[in-house]
Order: sequence, then C-alpha cells, then structure tokens
Amino acid sequence: MIGFEIIDPVFKTYVLGNAPLERLGEGFRWAEGPVWFGDMGMLLFSDLPNNRVMRWSEADGVQLFRAPSDFANGHARDREGRLITCSHHGRCISRLEHNGEVTKLVDRFEGKRLNAPNDIIVKSDGTIWFSDPLFGLQTDYEGGKQKAELPPTVFRFDPRDASLRVVADDFEGPNGLCFSPDERKLYVAETGPLFADDPTQHIRVFDVGDDGRLSGGAVFHKVTPGFADGFVADQHGNIWSSAADGVHCIGPTGDLLGKVLVPSLVSNLAFGDRFGSRLFICASHSLYSIFLNVRGATWP
Repeated sequence: MIGFEIIDPVFKTYVLGNAPLERLGEGFRWAEGPVWFGDMGMLLFSDLPNNRVMRWSEADGVQLFRAPSDFANGHARDREGRLITCSHHGRCISRLEHNGEVTKLVDRFEGKRLNAPNDIIVKSDGTIWFSDPLFGLQTDYEGGKQKAELPPTVFRFDPRDASLRVVADDFEGPNGLCFSPDERKLYVAETGPLFADDPTQHIRVFDVGDDGRLSGGAVFHKVTPGFADGFVADQHGNIWSSAADGVHCIGPTGDLLGKVLVPSLVSNLAFGDRFGSRLFICASHSLYSIFLNVRGATWP
C-alpha cells in the first residue's frame, strides 16, 4: 500500500487505502505537543522555537492561538476540559482556565526549580504526569539556556492537594509518555542526553499501582530509524510512536506492526476528530493527519 509499510497483517486492518496522509499546515520551526479539543473541533499544538501555540480546525485551517507562549512544549487536557501546558522557559506546568486566565500549577520540587517540562498526560483520576528532562535548558532554540537544579525526572502532580511526587528518576532524558487504555501501564521514552555521542534511546514500560507508584521499567521497544519522541496509545493497546521515517505502530507485546510513512521527522502525535480515529502528526515544519481504522485509547 502506498504510504504504508505493512510488517504484521494486523496493521493492514488499521489503515485505509483511500485515506492518504494529508498536510494540514506548514511553515513552523518545530511542531510539537498536539492535543485535541473535541467540543471545539480543534487541535492545539506548539511551534516551540517560535514561542507560540497554534490552532487548527477543519473550518479555519491553521491560526495563531497564543503568542508568546513561554516556549510551550507538551499539552494535555484535564478532566474539566482545561488546557494543561509544559513551559520550557517558565520551567513550570500551567493551566489555562475557562475564563482565559493562566494558572501556574507547579514550578518547584523540594525548593528547587523544575528543569524544562517536556511532555504531559492526565490520568482519569485527575493527576498530571509529566517528564522533566534537561533539553529545554541546554540551548537557546527552545527557551533559552538556564542552569538545571534537578536531575531528569518523571513526576506525578495532584492538583487536589498540590502534591508533587517523583515516580521515576532513573532516566537520562525522559521524553514522551502515555498510558495504556486501562491505565495499568505507563510508557515513557528515553531519549538520552542531548549532546551524547551514543545516547540510550528506547521506550520503557512500567506497571502502575493503585497508589500511583510505578514498578518494572523494562525496555518495551527500540524505534529505528531515529528514536521515539512522543507517542499515543490506541483502543487496542498499540503504541503509535514518532520515528525518523514516520509513525511506527507497535503492538502491546513490543513488536513493530507497521509504519505510516511521513516525509519529515515526526515529533509527536494525537488522536482526534469525531470518532477519535484521525491521527494528527507533528513533523518538523509541518502538521499532517491521516484517518485510520482504529480509535485512540480515550474514545469509547
């Protein structure tokens, strides 16, 4: 099939021969952090080096949503429909309230400033999970050089009592993360130190306990070519991951099922549209989408 690479026959049931890859917008410096707002029929995503958040809808195409954005990277939506954002320059997690005001949720751990929160997800219990690597502090391109005060960490923040807990600290460069459909597993990308000659790069999987604590952490999959930056789960527990040649679909056992081929380096993804079966793809300077025969994990 043109535009796809079939490795396992099951992947052929997920893709549609008459639904090709569509370019929805271009001219960004580095597109990141897509999140779908179904009630508004729109996708929000970051144009990180340009310090802005963009908005896409079927009716209006790409428009500016917010600038400056404090060098926003990853986004998620909480249980009340509010936008939750990772800020590189502000070194914090913020929330866009329904009245348009921005609330800083957390910017310190045990008195020390966070690094540059990167990717973020919200669990069904309302807790906010995010990766906090050093990447956004190490160059001026994505927020400005600053001094790190904490090691690379994956955090869990509970907005009900403002508690911040370390859930994993054995990463060199934690990046994208997502839950399995039942939220019993957490997948986290390890992309290693930014300037390392041979960085460790793979996806790890953890078991999530009833108390929110993690166990395990084995290597789940090694994406190649390139590495996993951001990814998202579908309704069957497959992981759709960014890669250098497009989007890789990885089965629940860690086996590569197939690829959606994309002309440029993919950074992150989000399921959306009416039924949750449209995959939005942030890829370098462009925003793409493709309709699939599978829904994202958060759709019924």
